[in-house]
Amino acid sequence: MVLHKIKEERKKIQKEIKEKTTGYILAALGLVAGLAWNEAIKSFIVTFFPNPGNNVLANFLYAIAVTIFIVLITVYLLRFSQRPTD
Repeated sequence: MVLHKIKEERKKIQKEIKEKTTGYILAALGLVAGLAWNEAIKSFIVTFFPNPGNNVLANFLYAIAVTIFIVLITVYLLRFSQRPTD
């Protein structure tokens, strides 16, 4: 009886560790992809807006667009994660 409970608890802990580790790895990969896109977009801005005055406006527009996009995705993911499963 006690051994059975210990085995069940061990399985639960192993599953949780696996899920958390996978989540952290995916978050890290997402961060790397985000940083790569950030550099690509910054290069695009510098190439197509060579005047330093234009870069400031373009960078702010980029930051606003990214912020809006992230807020929308966050709201969607939070709603999705809180939906009851059937």
